[in-house]
Amino acid sequence: MSANLTPQYHAAVDKYRRARTIEEKEAALLEMHALIPKHKATEKIQADIKRRLSRLKDESKKKKAVKGFDPFAVEREGAGQIVLAGYPNSGKSALVGALTRARVKITEYPYATALPISGMMPYKDTYIQLVDTPPVTAEAIPPGLTGTFKGADALLIVIDLSSPECLEQLEGMIRLLEEREVIDLSAEGEIAASLPFLIAATKIDLPESEDNLQILRELRPDLVLEPISCHGAGLDGLRQKLFDILGVIRIYGKAAGRDPDKEKPFILREGSTVLEFAEVVHKDFPEKLKSALVWGSSRFDGQAVAHDYILEDGDIVELQV
Repeated sequence: MSANLTPQYHAAVDKYRRARTIEEKEAALLEMHALIPKHKATEKIQADIKRRLSRLKDESKKKKAVKGFDPFAVEREGAGQIVLAGYPNSGKSALVGALTRARVKITEYPYATALPISGMMPYKDTYIQLVDTPPVTAEAIPPGLTGTFKGADALLIVIDLSSPECLEQLEGMIRLLEEREVIDLSAEGEIAASLPFLIAATKIDLPESEDNLQILRELRPDLVLEPISCHGAGLDGLRQKLFDILGVIRIYGKAAGRDPDKEKPFILREGSTVLEFAEVVHKDFPEKLKSALVWGSSRFDGQAVAHDYILEDGDIVELQV
């Protein structure tokens, strides 16, 4: 039986996927519940929506009840926060050290990282926050770390490609994160979790790694692996993909008669409009906005566009208020 899900429902699902706070997720789920057709074919999805709403309410209550310093909480900085997750000695700390200037502990023995450590990765004219975390195992995630994962904008799963247990690492990480509802590989038609993720397969420069990579790709063709070495191989491509997975765009402001400010772009979500950009620049601008000129994605440079014009990465915008 077909679910016959409407375009409005799919738009609400997209809001849920893009949501970052508990409040945003809850609002999107309520909208999904209101819009979904109520019949037998959607009973499973309806139940999933209710379950997710119940879990969000529990998480909200727990956050309100917790008082004092949370050692696993990491304040967001830059264009977005990407948290690393992996088994002991998978190469998380070395990767954060290679991409940022963070003072991470890189050792031959496991569990050198006891608490999250963040660093800022330069990307073109902005920065992305990478967070190194204590390792997880097949059996458990350290208490408090699940919240760090869920609070991120995206997740970077790290596996040691040179290890004979690399397949066990990959499948163990996926299984554990799904069980904790951090990521979601739901079948088509079901609700996908809002947290996107990448998989970095480290130590591609070691002799065993190429063969292991081929085996992993044959056994798990549904997963995209990014083979890298902390000594350089694949890091430029990984930087690009880390920016892409955040789902953000860089927009440059321009005052009338002046050159655009290319030093510090505004960071917005993909799909943001001129009106949303105006609100980011100043809370009073949306009401005062008369028109806007756009360079970049518009058909002509400096073209006047409507308030609901969807901006693209790298656009230059002159607001006329």
